[in-house]
Amino acid sequence: MVSTTLSHFQILSKLGEGGMGEVYRALDTKLGREVAIKILPRTLLSDPDRLDRFEKEARAAAALTHPNIVTIYSIEEAEDLRFITMELVRGILLSKLIPEQGLPLRGFFRLAIPMADAVSAAHERSIIHCDLKPDNIIVTHEGRVKILDFGLARTTLRGPFLEEGELPTRPIANGLGLWGTLSYMSPEQIEGKELDHRTDIFSLGVILFEMVTGRRPFRAKTTAEMIASILKDTPPLVNDLKPGLPRQLGRIIRHCLEKDIRKRLQMALDLRNELEALEAEVGAGSEELPSIAVVPFTDMSQEKDQDYFCKGIAEEIISFLSKIKDLNVVSRMSSFQVDASKVDSREIGRQLGVSTLLEGSVRKAGDQIRITVQLINVADGYTLWSERFDREFKDIFAIQDEIASSIARVLKITLSPKERHVLRKIPTANATAYDYYLRGRHFYYDYNKRTVETAVRMFSRAIEIDTRYANAYAGLADCCAYLFMYGGRMETHRTQADGASEKALQLDPESAEANASRALARALLDQYEEAETLFENAIRLDPRLFEAYYFYARTCFTQGKAEKALELYEKAMEVRPEDYQAPLLVAQIYDDLGRPADAERARRRGVDLVESRLNRNPEDVRALYMGANGLVALGENEKGLEWARQALAMDPDEPMVLYNVACIQSLAGRIEEAIDSLERSVQKGLLQKSWLEHDSNLDPLRSHPRFQAVVGMLGKGFVV
Repeated sequence: MVSTTLSHFQILSKLGEGGMGEVYRALDTKLGREVAIKILPRTLLSDPDRLDRFEKEARAAAALTHPNIVTIYSIEEAEDLRFITMELVRGILLSKLIPEQGLPLRGFFRLAIPMADAVSAAHERSIIHCDLKPDNIIVTHEGRVKILDFGLARTTLRGPFLEEGELPTRPIANGLGLWGTLSYMSPEQIEGKELDHRTDIFSLGVILFEMVTGRRPFRAKTTAEMIASILKDTPPLVNDLKPGLPRQLGRIIRHCLEKDIRKRLQMALDLRNELEALEAEVGAGSEELPSIAVVPFTDMSQEKDQDYFCKGIAEEIISFLSKIKDLNVVSRMSSFQVDASKVDSREIGRQLGVSTLLEGSVRKAGDQIRITVQLINVADGYTLWSERFDREFKDIFAIQDEIASSIARVLKITLSPKERHVLRKIPTANATAYDYYLRGRHFYYDYNKRTVETAVRMFSRAIEIDTRYANAYAGLADCCAYLFMYGGRMETHRTQADGASEKALQLDPESAEANASRALARALLDQYEEAETLFENAIRLDPRLFEAYYFYARTCFTQGKAEKALELYEKAMEVRPEDYQAPLLVAQIYDDLGRPADAERARRRGVDLVESRLNRNPEDVRALYMGANGLVALGENEKGLEWARQALAMDPDEPMVLYNVACIQSLAGRIEEAIDSLERSVQKGLLQKSWLEHDSNLDPLRSHPRFQAVVGMLGKGFVV
């Protein structure tokens, strides 16, 4: 319907579809404003009684005027269609904002209190929702909560469940069929009893539980088990799952989840008031550490050719700040996804869930450099600290030290002697070598064979200029390890990774990055015991180093140490929640350990992150084949196989691509195709027998004579 016109509404684009019908962005040509339009399903239009009831309830919902409820403007008719016009809200679904470990307490209160207030306002007008869930709640770019479909959810059949499958209840009092989303249903809703406003309070309890812990209170393998759990099981207190939360919060949420509606919290207004009082009592999360995100600096040079340097400076500051134990620092991958030139600073901070934001600009000309920085308070947008540095380029490390130390001072963080030593440690005395090092990191983070090969040249040039530059050796080792794993498995790359990592560690034994690089290089040579010791050293030196947890987990998985790998993958997801690899890989271990609900949740998270990655880089072959594996494991075979075909078309002779496509085909039941792909992967250089022996993706192939023949061709080895 895009580009068509309904009455005086011009359809601009499609936003989505569900049980309520298709949803479009449209322009109201009379008022000159954009609105959202829901085209009602024809099944509703064919039943005059249901349509009449729907319109009455929609009119009642339209009377709701609350800042946290999406406003309904009108019910219209045109071209034999009925449609609702409503407020167009731009933002992110709550379901996409809840991290694996749950929201920080401050963020929880910021969203939970207005949610409860909105539900209370609707209940005062005798309007209930009946399908409250994170996918019906949007957080706008300004940080405001907006609940969708209030007063409409109970009047039509709902769409498919996201996870557990559809479950209709029996008709409720007004004679209309009611559908909902099983994980968030109240016991009385499941049993088909007459409903009142207290069903929404139960659903709110489920949402609050998930917001603060990252998991739902009721979890099961099947629909039948889920129903039984909601009807019978008592969920744990949230503070038992997440020590450090206020005990009162556990009691409030438990009160919402009472199965007997007479014992349940009776009014949403009471819930709002209790949460508000608790927020005041605990000081709105005062026990939390200050948090910061550093966005790439703006290039102010006339030539506009310093992008690598602007990102590099921001990355180095992130690295410095991450060494401060009393400061939560958003990872490079998260903060670099935001285009600071197009989005308001406060909005960036809210999206990243931090209290402060550091932004700046760089002007570099010859040996002179000007860096301007400002630290912004996300809550009100005010500048907490700003500074301009006009120095020679050789003073770049002193500038970075001053920036990090000033941030600590402004945020009232007392630095330990060790932290002060780390901040003042100069990695190289040569500014030109540092410039090449930043170029190398810039190319390395693109994560494809061509740019990593360029990064090798940059790191090598830095080493030529300063032969004692430990970070440059570690960067070179990382590149060579990447090229061995994903770029053809040439023995020279493995040897170079081993040599460069050894030199990095000799030059700086206390560098977490050098220890992690050395560990990976030793793992590639099957020196697992030494690798594990080095990984442990890296984690001790920097407990927030993602690569240490991630590659340590892969090393353990290769050896069949599933429980240890699981623990490390979960830690990797905690320190870098935006990474798609760890959740997709840990899902397989959850399956192997008999935890399908956890596996499904991890895969959903991984696939969502892959789609976000592909929106920025559609040619990311690794993201395609890893996402394809997750999709097929979730039962979305057609889409998964299409992603696999795209990956194979981009890199048809790469052994790792062929191997992973074989895993995808195996999961999808394409047995002969899977073995064909495995055979080709071996012909192109795959050597990893241990991976084939432990990879449960290949279980459907194990009894096939051709698969056994492929395994027989391989020697022991490591694959990541």
